[in-house]
Amino acid sequence: MAEKGKFFKRHCKYSEAKLEYVDYKDVHLLKHTLSERFKIMPRRLTGNSKVAQDLVKAAIKRARHMALIPYTADRSAIG
Repeated sequence: MAEKGKFFKRHCKYSEAKLEYVDYKDVHLLKHTLSERFKIMPRRLTGNSKVAQDLVKAAIKRARHMALIPYTADRSAIG
């Protein structure tokens, strides 16, 4: 029988920091939940709680609207 994978529980960094509001202007904090192509990473990969993921989602959308974060990565610069 194959061994089960060794998974570790991810913790929500926003809950640990006791943040009640995720600011859309804090781009450095938001980039931890974006992939390299600037897509929003799911909860199962980041370990965010449901409440924190909703706050992050809204903050990223606001930052994209204000042009602080790009909607997509520039494909010509990749390769």
